[in-house]
Amino acid sequence: MLKFDHIVIRYGEITLKKRNRKGFISQLRKNIKKALADYPEVRIEAQHERMYIHLNGTDYMPIMDILKKIYGISSISPALKVDKEITAIQESALFYINHLSRKINTFKIDAKRADKTYPHSTYDLNGLVGGYCLQHIDGLKVDVHNPDLKLRVEVRQDAAYITGEKIIGAGGLPIGSSGSAMLMLSGGIDSPVAGYLTMKRGVEIECVHFYSPPFTSERAKQKVIDLANKLAEVNGRMVLHVVPFTEIQKLIQKQIPDNYTMTSTRRLMLRITDAIREKQNALAIVTGESLGQVASQTMESMFTINEVTNTPILRPLIAMDKTDIIEIAEKIDTHDISIRPYEDCCTIFTPTNPKTKPKREKVNHYESYIDFEPLITEALENTEMLVFTGKKEESETEDLF
Repeated sequence: MLKFDHIVIRYGEITLKKRNRKGFISQLRKNIKKALADYPEVRIEAQHERMYIHLNGTDYMPIMDILKKIYGISSISPALKVDKEITAIQESALFYINHLSRKINTFKIDAKRADKTYPHSTYDLNGLVGGYCLQHIDGLKVDVHNPDLKLRVEVRQDAAYITGEKIIGAGGLPIGSSGSAMLMLSGGIDSPVAGYLTMKRGVEIECVHFYSPPFTSERAKQKVIDLANKLAEVNGRMVLHVVPFTEIQKLIQKQIPDNYTMTSTRRLMLRITDAIREKQNALAIVTGESLGQVASQTMESMFTINEVTNTPILRPLIAMDKTDIIEIAEKIDTHDISIRPYEDCCTIFTPTNPKTKPKREKVNHYESYIDFEPLITEALENTEMLVFTGKKEESETEDLF
């Protein structure tokens, strides 16, 4: 009985790399191996131009579904390795067309004969295989210029190989190939999208969330947990650092003028996130900021808030419209979680007229009368670390400091 026995993986952007291509391919192989951990019989063969997944009897469909989500893969194709007898090649080509993921109306056979001793020429192979498929599939036509499917038949020394359908992969770079960063995960629509896009560029992320009970509820915390678990589906693992922020937020409300509380709150969040980043040996901080969207995301606000760290801050959404962000959120299945009506620490204590153009000298003056260090240290000591796999709702809890 015929069945797909291997899958061809094309690298995409990795092929543009020169001297460091080997490192990207190695990272992609590690990511694929981790993603396919539940399929021990599957074997991965990494080459300079392509990668091959040898199925060894495993059903190809669940493997394809996993591979489509892995960053660093441009496209994938199911493939067959068959005997070089012409009847075997014809039957395999027919099998391939009948098991496509989509219906086609036109096709073309693209035969290549690496084994020059093979009795049939390339031209003969095109006719023999194409004619056989036309005889057995009603309505199918040949289009040599713009076919729905280009079915590649390659005859090598050991066997004949048949492939054709290209299924688009996730693209981007393998996660882990561009370092690591901390994502400030508020629970809104923007930050999960920022995390998703950052991971697509090869960055491994961990999440930081600021939790302010009793002003924020357990349901608000659960929303963020669900978002982190959803992001874990991309890479198989996600770490969430939950920072108790109540006492700091209360002190800000008490000591800082109302129109500067938002600015000071963001500065304290950034300082704490930076401390966690240093502990976790990450290299950057990721936010879901989009220029001009709210008071804290004006150019002047970002200039003032950024003062507290010299760590690179990545803002993948900075020039995106809200409608574009929502579209991606719906695509990655985080939108419905993000819009649950539970307040987070960014929406409680919202000032009536927050400064859209805060001044560094003013916020520094206000903060100079307050010693935040003991509260920052306490918050870091009580930070809860949760680990998610994207497959279940269980989590591991660890002390960070």
